[in-house]
Amino acid sequence: MILAISSHDGKFDSPFSERFGRCDFFVIVDTESRSWDVKENPAAAARGGAGAQVVQFLADNGVEAVVSGRFGPTAFTALNAAGIRAYVAGEGTPEELLEEFLADQLQQVDTATGQGLH
Repeated sequence: MILAISSHDGKFDSPFSERFGRCDFFVIVDTESRSWDVKENPAAAARGGAGAQVVQFLADNGVEAVVSGRFGPTAFTALNAAGIRAYVAGEGTPEELLEEFLADQLQQVDTATGQGLH
Protein backbone atom coordinates (compact mmCIF):
# COMPACT_ATOMS: atom_id res chain seq x y z
CA MET A 1 0.00 0.00 0.00
CA ILE A 2 1.14 3.54 -0.70
CA LEU A 3 0.80 5.81 2.35
CA ALA A 4 1.32 9.59 2.42
CA ILE A 5 2.16 11.43 5.64
CA SER A 6 1.98 15.23 5.81
CA SER A 7 5.30 16.83 6.69
CA HIS A 8 6.89 20.22 7.48
CA ASP A 9 10.30 19.38 6.09
CA GLY A 10 10.11 16.02 4.31
CA LYS A 11 12.26 14.25 6.88
CA PHE A 12 11.33 10.79 8.11
CA ASP A 13 12.54 11.48 11.65
CA SER A 14 11.10 14.94 12.43
CA PRO A 15 7.55 15.80 13.56
CA PHE A 16 4.83 15.43 10.95
CA SER A 17 2.66 18.37 9.89
CA GLU A 18 -0.88 18.56 11.24
CA ARG A 19 -1.89 20.47 8.12
CA PHE A 20 -3.13 18.41 5.19
CA GLY A 21 -3.86 20.66 2.22
CA ARG A 22 -1.18 23.19 3.03
CA CYS A 23 1.64 21.08 4.44
CA ASP A 24 4.97 21.71 2.73
CA PHE A 25 5.79 18.09 1.85
CA PHE A 26 4.44 14.56 1.85
CA VAL A 27 6.50 11.59 2.91
CA ILE A 28 5.23 8.83 0.63
CA VAL A 29 5.89 5.30 1.84
CA ASP A 30 5.42 1.90 0.25
CA THR A 31 4.26 0.02 3.35
CA GLU A 32 5.37 -3.37 1.97
CA SER A 33 8.95 -2.50 1.06
CA ARG A 34 9.21 0.42 3.51
CA SER A 35 10.85 2.46 0.80
CA TRP A 36 9.97 6.14 0.96
CA ASP A 37 10.15 9.26 -1.11
CA VAL A 38 9.49 12.92 -0.40
CA LYS A 39 7.33 15.06 -2.65
CA GLU A 40 6.75 18.77 -2.33
CA ASN A 41 3.09 19.69 -1.96
CA PRO A 42 2.18 21.58 -5.15
CA ALA A 43 -0.93 23.04 -3.46
CA ALA A 44 0.79 24.44 -0.35
CA ALA A 45 0.57 28.03 -1.63
CA ALA A 46 -2.70 27.71 -3.57
CA ARG A 47 -5.07 30.66 -3.25
CA GLY A 48 -8.00 28.33 -2.71
CA GLY A 49 -8.99 24.71 -3.14
CA ALA A 50 -5.73 23.35 -1.77
CA GLY A 51 -7.46 20.28 -0.33
CA ALA A 52 -8.93 19.17 -3.64
CA GLN A 53 -5.70 19.96 -5.51
CA VAL A 54 -3.54 17.96 -3.13
CA VAL A 55 -5.91 14.99 -3.30
CA GLN A 56 -5.52 14.94 -7.08
CA PHE A 57 -1.74 15.10 -6.65
CA LEU A 58 -1.80 12.20 -4.18
CA ALA A 59 -4.11 10.14 -6.41
CA ASP A 60 -1.76 10.76 -9.35
CA ASN A 61 1.06 9.34 -7.17
CA GLY A 62 -0.87 6.15 -6.36
CA VAL A 63 -1.54 7.05 -2.72
CA GLU A 64 -4.15 4.81 -1.08
CA ALA A 65 -4.13 6.24 2.45
CA VAL A 66 -2.99 9.46 4.11
CA VAL A 67 -2.07 10.44 7.66
CA SER A 68 -2.42 14.03 8.81
CA GLY A 69 -3.70 15.99 11.78
CA ARG A 70 -6.81 17.53 10.27
CA PHE A 71 -8.98 17.21 7.17
CA GLY A 72 -11.34 20.00 6.13
CA PRO A 73 -14.67 19.28 4.45
CA THR A 74 -13.50 19.90 0.87
CA ALA A 75 -10.38 17.81 1.32
CA PHE A 76 -12.26 14.99 2.98
CA THR A 77 -14.91 14.94 0.24
CA ALA A 78 -12.17 14.78 -2.40
CA LEU A 79 -10.33 12.01 -0.51
CA ASN A 80 -13.53 10.02 -0.25
CA ALA A 81 -14.29 10.46 -3.96
CA ALA A 82 -10.74 9.35 -4.85
CA GLY A 83 -10.98 6.27 -2.61
CA ILE A 84 -8.10 7.44 -0.42
CA ARG A 85 -8.47 6.52 3.25
CA ALA A 86 -7.83 9.25 5.83
CA TYR A 87 -6.21 8.71 9.23
CA VAL A 88 -5.60 11.28 11.96
CA ALA A 89 -2.67 11.56 14.33
CA GLY A 90 -1.87 13.97 17.13
CA GLU A 91 1.89 13.76 17.12
CA GLY A 92 4.84 11.74 15.91
CA THR A 93 7.37 11.50 13.14
CA PRO A 94 6.55 9.89 9.80
CA GLU A 95 8.67 6.94 10.92
CA GLU A 96 6.59 6.53 14.11
CA LEU A 97 3.32 7.08 12.28
CA LEU A 98 4.21 4.39 9.75
CA GLU A 99 4.67 1.93 12.61
CA GLU A 100 1.36 3.00 14.18
CA PHE A 101 -0.37 2.66 10.81
CA LEU A 102 1.03 -0.85 10.30
CA ALA A 103 -0.04 -1.81 13.85
CA ASP A 104 -3.57 -0.49 13.14
CA GLN A 105 -3.23 2.10 15.91
CA LEU A 106 -4.31 5.18 13.98
CA GLN A 107 -7.90 6.36 13.81
CA GLN A 108 -9.44 6.18 10.36
CA VAL A 109 -11.95 8.99 9.88
CA ASP A 110 -15.19 8.89 7.94
CA THR A 111 -15.94 12.60 7.96
CA ALA A 112 -14.11 15.92 7.95
CA THR A 113 -12.23 16.58 11.18
CA GLY A 114 -12.17 20.38 10.99
CA GLN A 115 -13.73 23.38 9.34
CA GLY A 116 -12.65 24.65 5.97
CA LEU A 117 -10.18 27.52 6.27
CA HIS A 118 -11.01 29.40 3.07
